[in-house]
Amino acid sequence: MSEVERASDDARFARVMLAIASEPGDAVTGRLIRAVGPSETVRLAMESTGSDESVRTDVDAWGLRLGPRLSEDHARRAMETSDRLGMRMLVPEDEEWPVSMQRWGDHGPVALWVLGAIDHLSAPSSVGLVGARAATGYGKYVADELASGSADAGHVVVSGGAYGIDGAAHRAALIAGGSTVAVLPGGLDRLYPAGHQQLFEQIAQGGTLVSELPPGAAPTKHRFEQRGRLIAALSSAVIVVEAGYRSGALLIAAQAAEIGRKVGAVPGPITSAASAGCHRLMRDDIAGLVTGTDDLTLMLRRAGASPPRTLTLDMSVSAQVSSLPTRATGPSL
Repeated sequence: MSEVERASDDARFARVMLAIASEPGDAVTGRLIRAVGPSETVRLAMESTGSDESVRTDVDAWGLRLGPRLSEDHARRAMETSDRLGMRMLVPEDEEWPVSMQRWGDHGPVALWVLGAIDHLSAPSSVGLVGARAATGYGKYVADELASGSADAGHVVVSGGAYGIDGAAHRAALIAGGSTVAVLPGGLDRLYPAGHQQLFEQIAQGGTLVSELPPGAAPTKHRFEQRGRLIAALSSAVIVVEAGYRSGALLIAAQAAEIGRKVGAVPGPITSAASAGCHRLMRDDIAGLVTGTDDLTLMLRRAGASPPRTLTLDMSVSAQVSSLPTRATGPSL
């Protein structure tokens, strides 16, 4: 059976092929899946012959880019690895698919890979705690307080599994006996960063590991950037605990605000470069003030009432994430 025929027979298999070939947040892929379904989307890409460059559409260019990367063998190996490691693959047609992903429309994930409790992805109340990798003692202390307080109140703590603020939030939630979700920028068979292997194992047992990247996918700069979409969607409110002026956490805050999530920021000393990003979010009216669990509780009570809006910081996205890693095989968090 040919790749096109196989994809046509199994829409789920087609989604795996597309998740491998396309990058997170690819709007053309999302638009075509919505319009004609995943199997026909695969067919369009694999049968694309392009057109005269002067009249080429975005779909033509998309097909020329994705077509050569579509592979039945790669998709089969990804599915075998998922089964072997106990991962659950979710697609929008599944009952367990988190409805919050719909907020991203055509920019939403093609599929999700999950280790741990799937129901945490659809928790009625969740808190995204994000911030600097090079966190100070102050930042880690505040992250610990907010995460443990959130866990005690029954909120799921969502973060990105990185060093610094992310790791502190995950650990505090687990110690408090709560639930936590780590959104990772690569395949769940390549847990990153490697230094958090034990933490990830603990999260998989008592919480949830999730990624929109299939097994085998390595972290890249773009995937780190796009991971923020999932953190924002899975959180009722997103709090930036500590962040520099150009921290990637600011991008997550902007993504959260874009889909109508409440955004908060923790203040720090005005002399601290590690808190400059938080002060910037408050100055630009993107984030509200969060000084403790009381402010967080109030913010969560108001969550859901905010309509989607588009906010941008006064710098380009590339500048916001200039400090993020670029090497696919070993970015440093």
